[in-house]
Amino acid sequence: MTKKITINPITRLEGHGKIEIFLDDKGNVDDAYWQVVELRGFELFCLGRPVEELPRIVSNICGVCPTAHNMASVKALDDLYGVEPTPTAKLIRQLHYNAFMLEDHYFHFFFLSAPDFVLGPDADPAVRNILGVVEKLGLDIGTQVIEVRKRCREIIRHIGSKPAHPEGGLPGGVPRGITEEDRQWIRETADFSVIFGRFALELFKEIVLDNKEYLNLVLDDAYKLNTYYMGLVDDSNRVNFYEGKLRVVDPKGDEYALFDYRDYISHIAEWVEPWTYVKLTYLRNIGWNGLNEGEATSLYRVGPLGRLNAAEGMLTPLAQKEYDNMFETLGGKPSHHTLAYHWARLIEALQAAEHMQRISNDPLLTSKDIRNMNLKLNKIGIGCVEAARGTLIHHYETDSDGITTKVNLIVATQHNAAPICLSVKKAAMGFIKGLEVKEGLLNMVEMAFRAYDPCLACATHSLRGEMPLMVNIRDRDGHLLRTVQRP
Repeated sequence: MTKKITINPITRLEGHGKIEIFLDDKGNVDDAYWQVVELRGFELFCLGRPVEELPRIVSNICGVCPTAHNMASVKALDDLYGVEPTPTAKLIRQLHYNAFMLEDHYFHFFFLSAPDFVLGPDADPAVRNILGVVEKLGLDIGTQVIEVRKRCREIIRHIGSKPAHPEGGLPGGVPRGITEEDRQWIRETADFSVIFGRFALELFKEIVLDNKEYLNLVLDDAYKLNTYYMGLVDDSNRVNFYEGKLRVVDPKGDEYALFDYRDYISHIAEWVEPWTYVKLTYLRNIGWNGLNEGEATSLYRVGPLGRLNAAEGMLTPLAQKEYDNMFETLGGKPSHHTLAYHWARLIEALQAAEHMQRISNDPLLTSKDIRNMNLKLNKIGIGCVEAARGTLIHHYETDSDGITTKVNLIVATQHNAAPICLSVKKAAMGFIKGLEVKEGLLNMVEMAFRAYDPCLACATHSLRGEMPLMVNIRDRDGHLLRTVQRP
């Protein structure tokens, strides 16, 4: 008789979800589902609003990655009003955004992921948390983590009025500038962040890469998924969080597409499954081929590992050295090892710190020319940034009065949703054997989604009832017995 294991709720992520694992008569995994069971309606209740209000509204979608939504929204307004930010405004925005990327990456690594490696995937859940990490690594490291995030969030507060749900950003510029007095403490924060970034990578190497058991886990086929990859790149195909073109590489690492993000509809399509509230995305020109990996797949991944695979290098020198080292250690590029997301995340944090350092020394940073007011309503605007979790697209349309008539958000966790489903299934099949299922093994299944750092509040933004949850009840042979639908 088929047995079912339910992990509900899944842990150490933003949002609410569960995993259903179905076992056959021998206790081996027959199937597994990563299900998102919450739903939020931001695409709907942005309608009818003056479009200039949207950067303030969408930053409330999530308390973990509000800056990403704020910035994508502001860039959509730039496009909608046909205006290019001034050079100084662009520098301030990038300073703001790099501070966010850095503090967000460290939040995920130290608070959500590190317990699995510092304490072990099968450690007692009561201690497998940030407090356990601090106890094992020492209070000094915990203090440094808090300090670097505190300093970066002060930059976000200074530019965006508050670190949580920032309100900064106007079409064509920013609401406030940077003074020479500000430059001093911003430079000190950037310098401190570079030092900490190098330390964090050395810590990762010591804890994970120098531990044969953990390194084997990173390289385990249960955490390997052959997909396409996508991320923003600059003109030299280097990782860029704020601007550029979207580059897609195939599972062998060859360029599949390079396009302006405003043309995303020609390349990305959305698919709905009845067992989750997250819309799954795939490469439109290949077509939906289901939850499959390899040459026939139409699935792609975004986020830290996705960006590094899609790019040909990093924007800054120290991060570039770490980029080269990562791919050399993992056996070449692209790397399909899902747990390498954690390594890539720390490399990106170092790039963000170096870029902050570069911006803090730019003479233009303190110019008073912070907004281009040459606005012209075009009625359609599309903005894109690389959120900490991956590519984020905001698409707005308005009437002739600037009142919003359409909002489409494609967020990082949507891009990754189908691969996460497949990653969870592969991990479950790889680690659960026989009828005895230990908590540590279930946590190793959770590690498959945790590497992506999914944000479920961001990913479920459609109107309730637009995509009603359906449950298909089947017998052991897979025959459909009946369907239950919740409106």
